[in-house]
Amino acid sequence: MKIGILSYHFPPEPAFIPGSLAEELAARGHEVRVLTGFPDYPGGHVYPGWRQRWHHETHSERLTVRRVPRLSGGASTSARMASYLSFAGSATLTARRYLDDVDALYVFQLPATTFAAAGVLRLLGRVPTVLHVQDVWSRDGADEAGHARWVTRMGSAMTRIYRAAARIAVAAPSMRDLVVAAGADPARVRLVLNWTDERIFHPATPGRAARQLVRRDGRCVVMHAGTIGARQGLETAVRAAAALDQTMDLLLVGSGAEERRVRGLAAELGAQNVRFVERRSPVDMPELYAAADYQLIMLRDLPELRGTVPGKLQAALSCAAPVVASAGGDTAELVERARAGLSCAPEDWAALADRFWLAATIPPPTRTEMGRRGRQTYLREMSLPTGVDRIERLLHEAAGRVTESADPRGNLA
Repeated sequence: MKIGILSYHFPPEPAFIPGSLAEELAARGHEVRVLTGFPDYPGGHVYPGWRQRWHHETHSERLTVRRVPRLSGGASTSARMASYLSFAGSATLTARRYLDDVDALYVFQLPATTFAAAGVLRLLGRVPTVLHVQDVWSRDGADEAGHARWVTRMGSAMTRIYRAAARIAVAAPSMRDLVVAAGADPARVRLVLNWTDERIFHPATPGRAARQLVRRDGRCVVMHAGTIGARQGLETAVRAAAALDQTMDLLLVGSGAEERRVRGLAAELGAQNVRFVERRSPVDMPELYAAADYQLIMLRDLPELRGTVPGKLQAALSCAAPVVASAGGDTAELVERARAGLSCAPEDWAALADRFWLAATIPPPTRTEMGRRGRQTYLREMSLPTGVDRIERLLHEAAGRVTESADPRGNLA
């Protein structure tokens, strides 16, 4: 097949889902054409050595990447929307010739891609599309003065592309209900769980440097790796750890908009067992995972997050790391079903403190078995080959090459 891919982000940005999908589809013999922007994530500035311009293409065997200019995004809603709309304009102008003859189009659907997807789908009306939904637009920015209109515009654009798509893949089970409520045809929706960057995240043995960074005595170490932001609600974890200052250590690796607040709470509570480590390279993380006893998955108790599975869960499971999940919805259900760790309700520090205490009492061989079960679940349900198999089939279905799957909800054993 000739397959088009539309994605706001693409490698060398940390966008391994569309990047690895493009490489794998090309390796399977398809001709793949990617339409994306110039790399600027997460800093909002184009990477050194890159210059935004028209007609920028790179070619490898069966894979072509076309990049189009866009405004750099900022922290405000207006700046983000300006970036989204500029990408939409550039992508729509380019798509007429670049993607007009593809057999099917795959859209990596983040909010940033929505307006571009709406424009491209309207332009290429005869090209069947597979939409891979990563996030459902909700109230992001709605509380900022004067920006509620963006919520309405984004929601309307999403509804249009849900209705236009031949197939929709959702990245979490409960997300199916959200996209159906937003206008998608239930018969067209399938579950395709995200995979992780398997070149990096796999079981590892910690070296001396990793052990020295993570461990300072024989106590249980629970590590949170990634963004310290509003969605994570890490104040709950700090309060829980502070109640167990003689039992376990909480190690927060990363940074984010809420880091100052979380550090301040740890200092206010005198939580000597809460430690902070600056953001590390992804290639360092498997050893750090292996040096800790558990990985912590935190999500606040928000309706839109109950249908979200954060990427750090796939990374932890792929590394055979047992987890403690303070989350609701799909994240907690996946952890419990895989028997890969412990879970509790979100934003309940007393319940999380109980999970921390139980985690510390579980013997190391049982923790290892939790990690092994988690990795087996990852390989069976979330791995790169499994995910690409499902996306490839959806592309064939959209193009009318095969009959549709027997199980419209996906396969969750």
